[in-house]
Amino acid sequence: MKRIENFKSIIDKYNVIFFDAFGVLKTHQGLMPGIERTFAYLEAQKKEYYIVTNDASRSPLQLAQSYHNKGLMAITPDRIVSSGMLTKEYLDLKVDHGIVAYLGTPESSHYIESPGCHTMPVSEVNASNMDKVSALIFLDDEGFSWFEDINKAVNILRKRNIPVIVANTDHAYPLSANDVSIAIGSIASMVENIVGKNFIRFGKPDSQMFMFAYDLIRERRPISKNEIVMVGDTLQTDILGGNKFGLDTVLVLSGNTLPHNAETRIAATGIVPTYICDNAVVELGEFGF
Repeated sequence: MKRIENFKSIIDKYNVIFFDAFGVLKTHQGLMPGIERTFAYLEAQKKEYYIVTNDASRSPLQLAQSYHNKGLMAITPDRIVSSGMLTKEYLDLKVDHGIVAYLGTPESSHYIESPGCHTMPVSEVNASNMDKVSALIFLDDEGFSWFEDINKAVNILRKRNIPVIVANTDHAYPLSANDVSIAIGSIASMVENIVGKNFIRFGKPDSQMFMFAYDLIRERRPISKNEIVMVGDTLQTDILGGNKFGLDTVLVLSGNTLPHNAETRIAATGIVPTYICDNAVVELGEFGF
């Protein structure tokens, strides 16, 4: 584990960069200041990059547009690998009928619609359609009443023996340099403990998303894992997932992991990144254009 001040010196060693989104590229307040310089540098150096994110709130097209709206045009839909994509793949293969109930926003549900199924917010499930619910998905922490709809989800799962998918395993995400907000993964873990069932999880730290991105590259050219580095702000998802998949990892201190307690958390968890860096920004003057 090396503490590196210059993010550019890290990415210069690799041909492919996997980035987490929240806490690395953006917060709810907007883009990380200066992050556009990083992508300008990657483009100039002809390096490949992907956003490997547990964000299941929108489709890759909508996620890319959210970056474009903020002025970052380098992130296109084909550069995004999200846990929502894996959720849709599971539904297409395993759930072919009935109602797919969800906790999340309408935007988060539209792109996971599967042939033969009807997506429906948990709030609309009632005694007349309960027996048609064939799956329940935790998609996003917004778009529903935390009190009423979480309680309803608990009671649906007490009455129905159905697959439950956690499309975003994050427990928290950064709002600012010092504050975080509870993510849907925390809500799912709470409900899982209450109902005593094991849920299906898609997202870091599990390897499916890394393999999905890895296979996207291998479809076009040979690649080895030592050519890829994973950049993230959370030890238990980004860094653990990258380590488990056999990648070098960079822990940035611009999101969930704060500078003053990073070393303590690394020691406590035993999750050790290859590098630690303050942020994922290439500084002015580090490339000549």
